Amino acid sequence: MRRTKRLPLEQLTPYLCEPPFPEPLDWRAVFGNDRPVEIEVGFGKGLFLLNSALQHPDVNYFGIEIMRKYQLFTATRMAIRQLTNVRLAKADARHFMKVHVVPGSVRAIHVYFPDPWWKKRHHKRRLFTAEFVAACTAALQADGEFRLATDVAEYFAVMTELCTAQPQLALVNTSEVVDTSAGSFLTNFERKAQLKGTPVHRATYRKRTPETTSPTSGGTTDTTTPPTIS
Repeated sequence: MRRTKRLPLEQLTPYLCEPPFPEPLDWRAVFGNDRPVEIEVGFGKGLFLLNSALQHPDVNYFGIEIMRKYQLFTATRMAIRQLTNVRLAKADARHFMKVHVVPGSVRAIHVYFPDPWWKKRHHKRRLFTAEFVAACTAALQADGEFRLATDVAEYFAVMTELCTAQPQLALVNTSEVVDTSAGSFLTNFERKAQLKGTPVHRATYRKRTPETTSPTSGGTTDTTTPPTIS
């Protein structure tokens, strides 16, 4: 596979949200418009953000990633295609979501294949904690969605337990899928799971409206379109 050569930093600057970050961010100032905002936490090489931005130019996508090299790699992919609806921050999402995102300002939050930190003594480094879930819930607007995926069953159980314990979140659906059809993956990690035949666990939660007193009944149609670029 041909590797993407990183563009010069000056060409990537329009896509980079650099510290110090405002407390909180003003999405209009970040994107220059009032379109709906969706956040991906841990975007890696940016496949989900890239395809989502291409398919939904009327939506603003904000990515948070702890690794600078992936921030710049993904910015290069966006710049090559001259996308205008993506911004990328290098930050610890656990702190960023709590401090820098306006409550009730985000339409959806996507967390796909977070690092499971396999060793038990490293579990404290995991992204998913009660505090992180609370921060994401606060960031969502009413009826906003929290979408999760992982190929680690044990971690999925932790993630869904934490979300279920959050009273403002209602479970919409869960699934366990082994899908080897070409182009059906959301991220590079999901593609690797497919190649190995590993089941992928997904869940979607919706933030309750203030008057909602019970979980949403029934399911919902997943509007995420499979990527077309690898």
